[in-house]
Amino acid sequence: MWRDPRLQLLLAIGSLTVMTGAVIAPNLPEIIAQLKFDPAIAGTLVSVHFLSVALSVPLFGILADTIGALPVLVPALVLYGLFGVGGAAMTSLGALVTMRVLLGVATGGITAASLGLMGKLYRGESRAQVLAYASSVISLANVVYPLLGGWIGSFHWQWAFYLYGVGWPLAVLALIAFQNMRPAIAFADVDVDVDVDVDGATGAIAPPSGQLLGLLRNPQTLRLLLALGMTSGTVYAIIVYVPLYLRTTLTASTLTIGIVLASKAMGATLIAAFGVRPLAKHWGSQRAIALGYGIMAVALMLFPQLHHIELIVPTALLFGTGFGIVVPMLYGLLSDQALIHLQSSILAAGTGSGFLGQFLSPLLLAPVFARVGLSGIFYVIAAIVGVIAFLALYRFGPSDTPLTPL
Repeated sequence: MWRDPRLQLLLAIGSLTVMTGAVIAPNLPEIIAQLKFDPAIAGTLVSVHFLSVALSVPLFGILADTIGALPVLVPALVLYGLFGVGGAAMTSLGALVTMRVLLGVATGGITAASLGLMGKLYRGESRAQVLAYASSVISLANVVYPLLGGWIGSFHWQWAFYLYGVGWPLAVLALIAFQNMRPAIAFADVDVDVDVDVDGATGAIAPPSGQLLGLLRNPQTLRLLLALGMTSGTVYAIIVYVPLYLRTTLTASTLTIGIVLASKAMGATLIAAFGVRPLAKHWGSQRAIALGYGIMAVALMLFPQLHHIELIVPTALLFGTGFGIVVPMLYGLLSDQALIHLQSSILAAGTGSGFLGQFLSPLLLAPVFARVGLSGIFYVIAAIVGVIAFLALYRFGPSDTPLTPL
């Protein structure tokens, strides 16, 4: 499965969701200095796309289920390159923020269409494994893209924006790879009903609005969407507070901070690629998700107690391992909730919830941080994750079991 070129293309396209923010983040200080932006508000250049992705991706999910994923994916990739590269020509903060908002909208289209194709082309254990692959690629991209953006931007900050142009050749490859493709002949281990037209690329069944609304009102669906949002918000908080802790407590260098964050991403990559399927098979989704959250909570409680980088790196690896277990399984359960012609819509809703969690996380945790301090914020987040772990054990049952309201 991993060696299939179409799957590899989908994973490459899906990784662009990380590139949206990761390319500009290392170059933000230089952009502020060169264009004389106010540092207090220039940070929106990195975070504003979270909101536009969160708002747009559910709409694109519905559109992909209605007209097909390919007619959404290709224009979104073209616009991704246009709005991304166009940022290099902007010289005012307002214009650059506008381009970033539009880039986030294009990212929403890419996310909804690529996830929708994955959801429609695979079922059962194959779908869970593909989503685990996607999670591992995203984690790896969180390591690679900031390094690449920082290296290219070291020559000139504008050059980093040209990396977004990769959307154009990917659009051409997607058009070639997925045009007139049907799931039943595209992948050997796909299990679909042959009497239903589920062409994920060029055709689709128009999803009845009642089915989608009923699905989104389902208590199980709402729990999974909330869990994805809170999980993404937790990880974004780690990206903010761990570097701050390392800088203030250990006077760590930028390279050391990068190594710690890369360790988190590497832990998620390895477990998502090789451990999710065995865990789901032998433990079941509920217990495996609860285990993943439990691992995350333990790592969070350990962070403020450690004062040596040799101990912090494996703790970051541990946290990433828990995250790598949780996210693909949550997406797998969410995907199992929907019929095949609603896959784009439901997976896009999950992604939108995740991006919304990332956008809201610093806003909601800022007053908590002001009250409890740097060490205390880790314990607060650990407590939140522990509560989610408990709920996961009793409330995140598989889709074929009776659902009980909260």
